[in-house]
Amino acid sequence: MSFRTDRFGGAEVVPFPRRAPGAAASDRESRQPVLIVLHQESSTPGRVGNALRALGHRLDIRRPRFGDPLPETLEKHAGAVVFGGPMSANDSDDYIRREIDWIEIPLREQRPFLGICLGAQMLAMQLGARVAPHPDALTQIGYYPIRPTAAGRAVCPDWPGKVYHWHREGFELPVGAELLAEGDDFPVQAFRTGNAVGVQFHPDVTYAMMHCWTTRGYDGLSAPGARQRHHHFADRAVYDVAERAWLDHFIEGWLVRRPMLAQAAE
Repeated sequence: MSFRTDRFGGAEVVPFPRRAPGAAASDRESRQPVLIVLHQESSTPGRVGNALRALGHRLDIRRPRFGDPLPETLEKHAGAVVFGGPMSANDSDDYIRREIDWIEIPLREQRPFLGICLGAQMLAMQLGARVAPHPDALTQIGYYPIRPTAAGRAVCPDWPGKVYHWHREGFELPVGAELLAEGDDFPVQAFRTGNAVGVQFHPDVTYAMMHCWTTRGYDGLSAPGARQRHHHFADRAVYDVAERAWLDHFIEGWLVRRPMLAQAAE
């Protein structure tokens, strides 16, 4: 089974524009829903969902792991977000394979697509990149620094200095993709190809979600490289405001992007 596609690397892209404030109520009501793909029964879209609702979008929540189908086209959706989960993009489960294959649809239709952690790894794999653990078995669980590239700052300024992570695997930069942010132990932290963006970190995590993750996933805090539970909350007090502001700005600009087919037609 092939997860590679190279039909979209040459698509023209532009920096995210700023939306004029105070959109009319009729405009907000007419906006298409955003497809939300979750991987656990108790998962929520967190702050990403909050940001989308604040922009007037309904959430079409699907859980393919539990039998929900994914749409054959995104023409009735404003975009799609695939979230994280404790599973791996390398797992052999049918729903994992189906999700990776399905990502070809938003790529082909040039619809706004956002992959978060596992979702970013699935996007990378669909584009032919390798997803694998760190060679020294290091993890990122807690807050870690990232560095936006010039391309990342052009897309969305004011990146936070540190962002929240919870992962054991990373991914290569797909061929033809643009690196938006880099890190130390896991060099590829955010990338873009056309209207699709993948981020290794978790800007979606709310305070309640952090409590849940650091309690139910407590065994992960002993992994090499992981930060202890109290550091998660101490660092959140320092870095969360900037990460939340970045997310709001990013989501707003990401959704107003539209397919640019002129170059493909040439």
